[in-house]
Amino acid sequence: MIDIVNVLAEEYADFFTSDEDELLLRISKETYRKHPKAHMMSSKVQGHFLSFISLLKKPMNVLEIGTFTGYSALCLVKGMKQNGELHTIELRDIDAQTANGYFELSKFKNQIHLHLGDALEIIPQIEKMWDLVFIDADKTGYIDYYEMIVPRLADDGFIVVDNVLFHGQVLEKPLKGKNAKAVHEFNRHVANDFRTQQVMLPFRDGLFLIKKI
Repeated sequence: MIDIVNVLAEEYADFFTSDEDELLLRISKETYRKHPKAHMMSSKVQGHFLSFISLLKKPMNVLEIGTFTGYSALCLVKGMKQNGELHTIELRDIDAQTANGYFELSKFKNQIHLHLGDALEIIPQIEKMWDLVFIDADKTGYIDYYEMIVPRLADDGFIVVDNVLFHGQVLEKPLKGKNAKAVHEFNRHVANDFRTQQVMLPFRDGLFLIKKI
């Protein structure tokens, strides 16, 4: 595994980034204390980045694939229109239950719709055009999620994709492991897609910002 971000730089950025609100701070602390895969949660800096995207976009309809314990969803809702909706999909029941408990404590609880199950089955059932989409789920499904979403992306909509550097493993030669290979193929797939334009940010574990042309 390659260290793709200087730890001291991450700590510096964290120090100079605004504090989390009370609920996000609680989710962060409890996830790190209780969850064996707490590293999967968005960091404070990444969470604020997602909130900034939402505040700039002011989306009506937001889709998140991969709820985990709910931290990123509660960042994405911050800029939604007053009557907007966030639909978030989680495969693991225990994580969905945890996230739902936190959602119930949020002032946005009536705007958040949590779906339990396979995203490839659930997404077609939600008849929305998406203004903002965040993909942070199983890496081998990234291309399928992308292809399902692009036709239903609003004209000025954005897709944000996490882990596109996959712990630096996409930089290794030869590529090892199914997830690193899947992420690399996804990155190539997006780069060759004439329907969209994109910018990859070497930020935390890598973020892709994608929009329709």
